[in-house]
This record gives sequence, C-alpha cells and structure tokens, in this order.
Amino acid sequence: MSVMENRVRVKEVKVLSDDWYVLKKTIFDFRRRDGSWQTLSRETYDRGNGATILLFNRERKSVLLTRQFRFPAFVNGSKNGMLIEACAGLLENEEAEDAIRRESEEETGYHLGSVKKLFEAYMSPGSVTEKLHFFAAEYDASSKKAKGGGDAEHGEEIEVLELDLDDALNMIETGEVQDGKTIMLLQYAKLKGFVD
Repeated sequence: MSVMENRVRVKEVKVLSDDWYVLKKTIFDFRRRDGSWQTLSRETYDRGNGATILLFNRERKSVLLTRQFRFPAFVNGSKNGMLIEACAGLLENEEAEDAIRRESEEETGYHLGSVKKLFEAYMSPGSVTEKLHFFAAEYDASSKKAKGGGDAEHGEEIEVLELDLDDALNMIETGEVQDGKTIMLLQYAKLKGFVD
C-alpha cells in the first residue's frame, strides 16, 4: 500500500454529469503531514487517457500540426476558437501507440513507420484525470496514405499544416500556438535536435 493510500479516505462519490464525459464530485478525508485529517471536496472530469504525437521531417526541418475548432477555447476568449495543435486523441481502450497511429492517419492522412515514446504527463491534474502519452515520429511524402481531416461524424474538420520547426516555435511567442501539449512537443523537438 502506498503512502498516499494511507492519507486518503473516500467518503462519498456523486456523478454530476455523464454526458460527453464523466464529471464526479468526491468528498474525502485527507491526512495532512501533521497527522490531522481534513475533509475536502473535489470535482474530477474523467475523459479517459490520451496520446499526442509530433510528426517531423528531419530533411525539410519541418513539423506537421493541425488546426481545428475547439469550443472551450472559443468560450474562453479565443477569437475564433481555432487552435493549432499536434495530432492527438483519446486511447479508446487501445494501447497508446496504437491509438496515436490511428489518430495520426485519421487527422493528417499520414501512416506512421517507427514511433518513439517520449514521456507521459498530466495536463491539468487539479481537475482532469487524463494522462497524456507523448510520441514523435518522422514523416515524408511517401507516408501520406489517406486524405486526413478528422472524423466528420465526431464534428472534426481538421486542416493539416506543414511548418518549419523554427516558425512553429516562433508561433508560441506570437500567441498563434497556445495548446500546451503542442508547446511541450515543439520545445522537446528543439531541445533534442529532431531536425538539426
């Protein structure tokens, strides 16, 4: 049993919403470092775990990103709700690598060869349960096997963008790229010399 299991006693779990994903309210006792117990209440949004990938071309010094409408960004002040992002999606009961291969072809039209797992991260651990698996893979013209553009039945209308890595990094500073997972992948690519 882990140290944290000895510090958390769940008292009540209530489902607040089970529509798009599951929103729960949990009341629990938390043992503080001084040994005292404190009753807390937290809401967690469970949308499952996901995967994201940076597609890069070493020779062209380029990356493939997507642009699509994100309603939460729209209601939080994004001009038109269109975000530039790395390809990503939910695992949907698949292994992370299988899921990102499926998502990559669905969103960009590129069929992946060798895929490298980089790391895992919680993107918003204060309220969202999702753990994101980060990958990278090389692409070239011969990798293009399908149209891409996403799944229209799920409301996706995805534009594929091929950008110079340095231009994509500059778009972070100009505010054109505001997606956290994409910023992390672009900076990781620069640090690790993916296209040097």
